[in-house]
Amino acid sequence: MVDVESLDRSSATGRSGDGAPRGTTTIADSVVATIAGIAIRETDGVHAVGRGASKAMGAVTGRMSGSSSAGRSVKVEVGEKQTAIDVDVKVDYGVPIHELADRMRSRVTDAVEMMTGLEVVEININVFDVHVPGDDDDDDEGKSSRGQSSRVQ
Repeated sequence: MVDVESLDRSSATGRSGDGAPRGTTTIADSVVATIAGIAIRETDGVHAVGRGASKAMGAVTGRMSGSSSAGRSVKVEVGEKQTAIDVDVKVDYGVPIHELADRMRSRVTDAVEMMTGLEVVEININVFDVHVPGDDDDDDEGKSSRGQSSRVQ
């Protein structure tokens, strides 16, 4: 967690006009992870965030009221004034990955810095898979009655 004590505007910081502090604002790591996760998911070309167990857990907990799965597959390290972010993503086939990574970094940096006042110093993106349309795991139409895959229908 991070305690945010000062920004440029007195109304945002809880400071009175004479500069005396009126309190602190604490931002939890999970808040930064959620903000980053939402920004990544809203980037065109990202098919999924997270892999395996974290993705499945996010799908289950995301259905429960009051829970947000967006941050569960994003890892953050938050210091006093800076944050670093790690994320695993599955991208859509045909999207230039280096350009997508630049867009993700830009969106995450803008969202996190605007909402928290923290400086984003690093965003590590691990592209673990490419989604090819029509290659869904739940597609059982191509299987014959014996459970074997058929190339011709």
